[in-house]
Amino acid sequence: MNKVLLIISREYLSRVKKKSFIVMTFLTPLLIAGIYGLIGYFTYKGIKDTHDKVAVVSTNTTLTEKLATDENIEYQYVNKPLDVMKKSLSKSDYDYILYLPEFTLAEPKGVQLFGEKQAGMSLNNRISGDLEELIRNQKLKQSGISQTDLDQLKTSVDIDTKKIAIETGKEEASSAGASTIIAFIAGILMFMFIMLYGIQVMRGVIEEKTSRIIEVMISSVKPFQLMMGKIIGIALVGLTQFILWIVLTLTISTIAATVLIDKADVKKIAASSQNGSTVGASQEQIQAAQGPIGDIQKSLAGLDFGKIVTVFIFFFIGGYLFYSALYAAIGSAVDSETETQQFMMPVMMPLLLGYALSLSVVTNDPYGNVAFWLSMIPFTSPIAMVVRLPYGVPGWELALSMAILVVGFIFTVWVASRIYRVGILMYGKKTTFKEMFKWFTYKN
Repeated sequence: MNKVLLIISREYLSRVKKKSFIVMTFLTPLLIAGIYGLIGYFTYKGIKDTHDKVAVVSTNTTLTEKLATDENIEYQYVNKPLDVMKKSLSKSDYDYILYLPEFTLAEPKGVQLFGEKQAGMSLNNRISGDLEELIRNQKLKQSGISQTDLDQLKTSVDIDTKKIAIETGKEEASSAGASTIIAFIAGILMFMFIMLYGIQVMRGVIEEKTSRIIEVMISSVKPFQLMMGKIIGIALVGLTQFILWIVLTLTISTIAATVLIDKADVKKIAASSQNGSTVGASQEQIQAAQGPIGDIQKSLAGLDFGKIVTVFIFFFIGGYLFYSALYAAIGSAVDSETETQQFMMPVMMPLLLGYALSLSVVTNDPYGNVAFWLSMIPFTSPIAMVVRLPYGVPGWELALSMAILVVGFIFTVWVASRIYRVGILMYGKKTTFKEMFKWFTYKN
């Protein structure tokens, strides 16, 4: 046991003392915050600053209503033939030409959009939506509904989503948007951590094998002790970095909130909401407190972040140990990193499959059969379960998934150790899956 602890200490200290580890640990939260800030800024700026000028050439006699202009798109109806407009588009100040041929309101077909540059999906969907609304309104008017009645038909409904806790029966605030955001972040982080630190184990084994240090070390410790020491040591490195990232991210978020949010406005909104009125608060402040953003904030406050972080750490450690044992076996079987590709693909495919399905199928149906089985199979459960967790997972499913993952880790360590004990002493021979199977079957 003392030998394993020495190896763990060596692997841990040799990595956390590196300048690259220290720099990336403190720099990564800032980079992530900066990247998301830039994405949000340019997304908002792109939506706000976008303005397309569309020339509408209509030969349609049925559609009497006209498309309405707003701040992002301007429709101008022109009385020129389509061919003439297409030829002069480059010299005009129009961005696109929308052609409305003759069609019935029941079957609007043949609509075309011309432009010298490819129209984006958002613009295409926007024009399509405007036309659909225009046709729908004209149909309603033809049915005898006045414009006043038509305006009154437009109603927005704000649904206050609640989730009933199975154990207590109490109502809890919930939001599909907030749960999805947490699920995506957790899934991406889990995938990134397992890949990053699993590959570090493989590279560490390869380096020691190629430098022949392994021959000296193996004379003092058993191969299994060496493998476990390396795996656990690097796991502690990853856990240290993850905890520091959480602390730094929370600190940065708190500082940003303190700097960017006016405390007087917050107190004013809070006081007005307690008094049952909104006197003294601006419309934007009220909407922020009571609109979709406010709903997400309330649902985030209702999430058990302590449980989410605890479960994330467990599945990170379990998933890492599960995959790093396989990566250690791969590292022991090859003489250089270039030879690892043929062995890495079968190991990476289940992880990639779990990542892809978790961020698509599981987020859309977190309680379905696919989500359940993905969160039970050890190859995919580290990602699938942390993605499901913000939506609410029954306690027995969580416990079962954890137990299966522990059993899966023990099994993979046993398999990997039988390959590792032979592979670390093999040099100059190209390894195949058949050869690795022989190593596994060798008796002690």
